[in-house]
Amino acid sequence: MKINFDEKALQKLVQPAMDEMAKGYNRDFESLARQYRGKPVEQIKPALQRIFKKRGGKISDPELSDYAQQISDGVKIIFRS
Repeated sequence: MKINFDEKALQKLVQPAMDEMAKGYNRDFESLARQYRGKPVEQIKPALQRIFKKRGGKISDPELSDYAQQISDGVKIIFRS
């Protein structure tokens, strides 16, 4: 049995949810950036972990460290869907 589906229709269906997810992460990261710019990476990592946990996501420790360093350095992080 072969199942066919319309990939474009599926993308159209899930895109609004992906857009909302990206917006949520962007809001959280903007708030975090204001609060933690210039702070030590080890202080930022737990706050980042809470964001991912709150949103049902997972992040590896190396990614967590990378994002934390960027936030500490004042780099703006933008999620796109």
